[in-house]
Amino acid sequence: MSRSLFIYSIFYGGMVCIAGVLGNKQVALGPLAIEAGIFPFLMLVITSSAVAELHGKQTADQLVRFGFIPLIASILLTLMVLGLPPAKDMDPARLSAFDTVMGQSPRLMLAGIISYGTSQTLNIYVFERLRSGMGKLVWLRGALAAGLSQIIDTLLFVTISFYGIFPIAELLAGQMIAKLTLSFLLVPFVIQFMVFYGRKLDQPTATA
Repeated sequence: MSRSLFIYSIFYGGMVCIAGVLGNKQVALGPLAIEAGIFPFLMLVITSSAVAELHGKQTADQLVRFGFIPLIASILLTLMVLGLPPAKDMDPARLSAFDTVMGQSPRLMLAGIISYGTSQTLNIYVFERLRSGMGKLVWLRGALAAGLSQIIDTLLFVTISFYGIFPIAELLAGQMIAKLTLSFLLVPFVIQFMVFYGRKLDQPTATA
């Protein structure tokens, strides 16, 4: 395994696990209100696209599939910890905060699994399909693929999580606009760096 693939795979697994945790906070970026899980999720999109550029679509697709392992394992571990009785001397306020943050409903967990697999696979597909027309424009291919995958991710996650609970049209529109904006502001720079750094990592080292 190349050094870039090894390092990016570890990084990808970490982002898979932290995305659901950070998504519990809503952040304000100027007029935009978004859930903070967008930041690790964008890193997932960027990393899988960088791997596709460096090592091919098949390897990137495998990365996404293997990403289900830490995602599902983290969900199962969370459920196990939530089910275990707390220590008697644990601060009730901290326990309540932990249960609130980590105690996602099964519907939310299912939405996360489905939206992850679908949007990440779509991102790689679009990124590779754009290669024939704009092969050298990695930053543009990454931004377009990320933007489309963000639309699908938001549509799936919000619909599966909240449809029938409250009206979701306004939430969908707001999240899509915010995520598209971030996709086109952040992705071009970061993906260009990750591809450049990955190639540097894979250069043969001089031996004495």
